Amino acid sequence: MRAYVYDDIPGDQRLPHDSGNPISLNTLGELGVIYKTIPIDEDKQWEKEIDVFAKERGYKNRDQITVTPEGLGESYETKIKSFFDEHLHEDEEIRYILGGSGYFDVRGLTGQYNERWIRISLEKGDLIVLPAGIYHRFTVDEGNTITAMRLFQDEPKWTPYSRSAADTDARPARSQYIDEVKAAVGIQA
Repeated sequence: MRAYVYDDIPGDQRLPHDSGNPISLNTLGELGVIYKTIPIDEDKQWEKEIDVFAKERGYKNRDQITVTPEGLGESYETKIKSFFDEHLHEDEEIRYILGGSGYFDVRGLTGQYNERWIRISLEKGDLIVLPAGIYHRFTVDEGNTITAMRLFQDEPKWTPYSRSAADTDARPARSQYIDEVKAAVGIQA
């Protein structure tokens, strides 16, 4: 995993867009992002570690998704662009990368990163938890392939609320997220 400030230079979203300004795990933590590395090994010890992590956090369900041009066919480019639309969810978004690689971009909320995109580059063995209410987007990288395990606290659902919608900022998950981040960094809500 590598995290850095997105360079905001127009171009293919699958390119690194690395500004050269690294972001620490501590900064990601202040945004409520949880990161772990769980190496995928031949003995499948990683499966046990995922089971323990899921139990600790109350994730009851899981599935697997593979995003490739071959798998999605003609809808691939359209689907990738839809994943890249800035949005939030009312539940945590949990991904464990089983193969391939890609990027999650999250919006900074305070200080020098307020409203800046922070790009998180993920590959095989990386696990990320995005908190409910965080604005984010996703894309594969230039390899055009990723396989991820998705974990859910309840029945699998994935409802994105686009930031461009008039009522998204007013969603309860968003205001709760803002309050939690401000409390974590010591800002009065």
